[in-house]
Amino acid sequence: MIIVMKSHATAKQIEDVIQWIESVGYRAHPSIGVERTIIGAVGDNRGKEILRYAESLPGVEKTMPILKPYKLASRESHEGNSEIAVGSVKIGGPDFVVIAGPCAIESEEQLLESAYVAKKGGAHILRGGAYKPRTSPYSFQGMEEEGLKILNEVSSKTSLPTVTEVVNPVDVDIVESYADILQIGARNTQNFALLKRVGHSRKPVLLKRGMSTTIEELLMSAEYILSEGNPSVILCERGIRTFETATRNTLDLSAVPVLKGLTHLPVIVDPSHAAGNWRYVIPLSRAAVAVGADGIIVEVHPEPEKAVSDGAQSLKPEKFYQLMEELRAITAVMKR
Repeated sequence: MIIVMKSHATAKQIEDVIQWIESVGYRAHPSIGVERTIIGAVGDNRGKEILRYAESLPGVEKTMPILKPYKLASRESHEGNSEIAVGSVKIGGPDFVVIAGPCAIESEEQLLESAYVAKKGGAHILRGGAYKPRTSPYSFQGMEEEGLKILNEVSSKTSLPTVTEVVNPVDVDIVESYADILQIGARNTQNFALLKRVGHSRKPVLLKRGMSTTIEELLMSAEYILSEGNPSVILCERGIRTFETATRNTLDLSAVPVLKGLTHLPVIVDPSHAAGNWRYVIPLSRAAVAVGADGIIVEVHPEPEKAVSDGAQSLKPEKFYQLMEELRAITAVMKR
């Protein structure tokens, strides 16, 4: 249920409504818009009729049921688009945000060189994996805490905020102590224990779509995070598994406008994991801008041929610079 406050409702009236919602066993999730405040009341649907009483409280204009199963992720519960602040960077705002860096952290030298390339090209955020969920138990699993320390050191030297993946609820505390954004990878999209745990984090969460996850299932995964109290969720389309074998996955670009219509959360695209081949990353990135994505996350490596993870889909520095030049040209046209 959402409770719509009157445009002239006072701060005290809003606070009183929030306290009343929680007194009857529901969680209150206020969304303060330009013209009015909307308060989402989330909890057991069996007793939701009691929430109708809110219409008699001072400052309340009306109550409305939320029809979508993803209550807090739905546009019904939030006025306008959410902007997720990561330092001075805002994801979901007017600027197209680029996240770039290697798939895996291999050494301080490798990550620092990647970060300088990313910054020189104009990227806003540095990516680098310290924990790597791999299909094979014999593949490189990441440097773990040592990798996180390198990520933090490189961030301090380049002033780039960072994103890295967390794969286990017990690792959330340590990962969020080093990184600026917590990534939930495709293999953990429906790891509900992990989703609930990052819902208690103070850091934004980058939630990737699972390879066999529907759009509604992705939004329900986001709902787990939002319902636990973390409002800063960024959705990522990274390709889904189909019968096609020419690419690693099939990038579902139609998901971007669909999601933008259903949710207020920012939506970015990962062309690297979708393609699995560096040759397709630039054209897919151009397409991401055209369909209205809020940004991209791409893999960049100074020497992809020596990468311990996903070298085939990583851009060399000169190709990354080319990508950024093309993105600047396209975004300039899109803004006209």
